[in-house]
Amino acid sequence: MLPSQPLLHAGIFALTVLQALASDTFIAAVYEHAVILPEPTDKPVSPDDALALMNKNMDVLEGAIKEATQQGAHIIVTPEDGIYGWKFTRESIYPYLENIPAPVVNWIPCTDPSRFGPAPVQERLSCMARNNSIYVVANIGDKKPCNSSDPDCPSDGRYQYNTNVVFDPEGKLVARYHKYNLFRGETQFNYPKEPEAVTFETPFGKFGIFTCFDILFHEPAVVLVSEMQVDTVLFPTAWMNVLPFLTAVEFHSAWAMGMRVNLLSANTHNISFAMTGDGLFTPEGPATYHYDTGTDEGRLLLAELSAYPRLSPTYPPAVNWSLYATSIKKFPGENDTFSGSVRKDKFTFSELKRKAGNYTVCQGDLCCHLIYQMSIKRKNEVYVLGAFDGLHGSLIKYHWQICTLLKCKSTDLDTCGQPVETAQTKFEMFSLSGTFGTNYVFPEVLYSGVQLAPGEFEVLCDGRLKSKHGTSKPLITATLFGRVYEKDLPHPLRTSQ
Repeated sequence: MLPSQPLLHAGIFALTVLQALASDTFIAAVYEHAVILPEPTDKPVSPDDALALMNKNMDVLEGAIKEATQQGAHIIVTPEDGIYGWKFTRESIYPYLENIPAPVVNWIPCTDPSRFGPAPVQERLSCMARNNSIYVVANIGDKKPCNSSDPDCPSDGRYQYNTNVVFDPEGKLVARYHKYNLFRGETQFNYPKEPEAVTFETPFGKFGIFTCFDILFHEPAVVLVSEMQVDTVLFPTAWMNVLPFLTAVEFHSAWAMGMRVNLLSANTHNISFAMTGDGLFTPEGPATYHYDTGTDEGRLLLAELSAYPRLSPTYPPAVNWSLYATSIKKFPGENDTFSGSVRKDKFTFSELKRKAGNYTVCQGDLCCHLIYQMSIKRKNEVYVLGAFDGLHGSLIKYHWQICTLLKCKSTDLDTCGQPVETAQTKFEMFSLSGTFGTNYVFPEVLYSGVQLAPGEFEVLCDGRLKSKHGTSKPLITATLFGRVYEKDLPHPLRTSQ
C-alpha cells in the first residue's frame, strides 16, 4: 500500500529536517533571473494577462528550484521584481498584486489556495517549495485595503507593498516582509508605517530578510544582525551596479564581512539596466559569486555555508575600525590634495606619485591613511587616495565616511572618481585605515573586470584593510565604506505616504 500524499510530504519534510540537523552547515542557492518584462503601459492589464506574464517567469524560477533541489540545496533565494519586473505605475501594477496574510495564520497555499481570496502566485510558489522540499524565497506585491478611518489611507483605498515571502519545505508561509526603504522611482508602492524586523527559525539557523535598498540603512538591516542576532540574511534585490563602490558583488560581499553574517544575495539580470551580480557571501568572504555583463542568461549558484557562523572557528573577531588610524600621526610628504567627484559626492584626493609611499588625506572628521607599494608605477595609470565624510544622495540623504585607494579613469586628474572597470597595475602591498566615527564599516577590494579578491586581503582588529601577499590581479579599488546612520537626515517621503 502506497502512503497517502500528506504522509509522503510529512516524511520527506522530516527527512529534510533530520539531514539539516545532522550538520552545522547547509547548502544555499541563489538564482540571478533574466526577468521577462511586461509591455510598458500606464493602464492596468487584465488579471489573466498579468498572471500569464507571472507564470512565464515562475516557469523559469521553477526550473532553477528543481535544479537546486537536485544539487542538495536546502533554501533558494530568487530576485526582487523577479516575477513581474519593475516598469509600473501605481495603477498598472495592481493586477499583479495579491493579498498576502501574516505568517501567524499557519497557511499552506498549495493545499488551501483560496483561504484568503485569489492567490495563484502564492499557491504556485508554495507548491514549488512543497514539491521540492526546499525553502523558497520570492518577491511579489501585497495589497491591503484601507478606508477613511485611516488618515494615511491612499486615495485609491489600498496600500501596496513591495513584499518578500518565504515558504518552508511543506509549502507553509513562514515569513512576509514589506520593503521599508523604497528606491527612488518605486512610486507603485507605499512605505510601511514602521520597519519590520522579520526573522524565522530553521533547522540550520536563524534567518532574517530584507530587500535591495534596505541594505544601505540601519532599519531593518542592522537591527536584524546586531539586535535580532540572525545567522543568515536573505536578500532579494534588483541592483543596478554603480562603480566604484556600489557594484552588487562588491558591496554585498563587503556588507556580509562588515556585519559578520551570511548574506544570500539574488539579483535580477538585465544588462541594459546594469543589473547583474549575485552571490553567497559569508563573514570570511564570498563562498561563490557571479558577475556577467556579456550574456542575457540567468545563473544558479550554490554553496555550502556555516549554519551558525558565530560558532565557526574561522569567524572573524570584532574590529575597532579607528584604533590604528587614531594611534598614528598623519603621514608627512607629498600631500597636495585636490577635489574630485564620485558621482555627486565631493571627495578629497591625493595622487600616488611614486611606486611606493605613505599618504594621509583628510575630510571633515575623517582622516585616511595609506601605506602601499605598486609592482610597477605605470605612466598610463593614476591612482589616488581619497576621503569623503558627508551626506550622500539628492533626495534621500544619508551619511557616508569613505577611505579609498582608487584608480582614475585616465591620467587626467579630473577623471578621478569616474567609473573604471579595468586596470593594469598590481600592488605588492597596501594597508588602508581611517579615523571612522562608526562601527559600521564595510571592506571592499575590487579587481580589474569587476572581480572580487577572496582570501587575498584581511581586516585586522585595529581597523586596517591589508593585502595578504600582494594582488593577484590589477586593482580598481580598495575601500573602507563607512555608514554613520545617526547622521542621516529625516526621510523626505516616508511621512507623506
